[in-house]
Amino acid sequence: MTAVGDLLAEVDAAGDPDTAEILARYFQVKPGGYGEGDRFIGVKLSTIRALLKPHLPADLPLADLEQALHSPVHEHRLAVLCVLAYRATRARRPRTTNPAELTEIHTLYLRNTARVNNWDLVDCSAAQIVGGYLADRPRDVLHTLIRSPLIWDRRIALIATHHFIRSGDATDLYALVPQVLDDPEDLIHKAAGWMLRETGARVSSTDLRAWLDLHAPSMPRTMLRYAVQHFPAEDRKHYLTLR
Repeated sequence: MTAVGDLLAEVDAAGDPDTAEILARYFQVKPGGYGEGDRFIGVKLSTIRALLKPHLPADLPLADLEQALHSPVHEHRLAVLCVLAYRATRARRPRTTNPAELTEIHTLYLRNTARVNNWDLVDCSAAQIVGGYLADRPRDVLHTLIRSPLIWDRRIALIATHHFIRSGDATDLYALVPQVLDDPEDLIHKAAGWMLRETGARVSSTDLRAWLDLHAPSMPRTMLRYAVQHFPAEDRKHYLTLR
């Protein structure tokens, strides 16, 4: 068994049928749900992160990780994406910088976005792998992803901006969100609203309010509700009445 196979075997061993049933409902594997057809074995993210720790220094082969990303088991893909997110973050640190590996991980990720196929998989990886890679590069790919028919591509584009937002830059988010104001998917409304809320907290509440003054009337209510969640009660009420 390969080192990646050893890791996935440990994930399998931690599975719990009762937890699997709960997760399957939560992530909507039912017919017509956004997770339709996925398979859960019942391992929570906190458990997966604990299992990963001994494997992270081993630099598991990226080719083996990519192969494992095609596993039908949700938690296998989650474990792989956590490893890739860790490696992408490490590749940007001054003491462990590795531009070639960062590029390889970013490329691997983008050719497998169909396997990053639930919101938890996107949210644990997009900011580190896509946002981190694009931090000092042109960001045209975000505008390609946001127009994709694949819901996960669109969510990746939005969540990737979290990397920039944490550095005080909301420019890309403000350019992306208008493109999903009429998106049919609630998961996209939630992602956009979450990133807007983060922008208000980390970049500029004043700028967010100015942006909402223009766009709140045309925003999906869920998106708007997420965006103003941390506003004072009266301000929340004001913006929600605009919708």
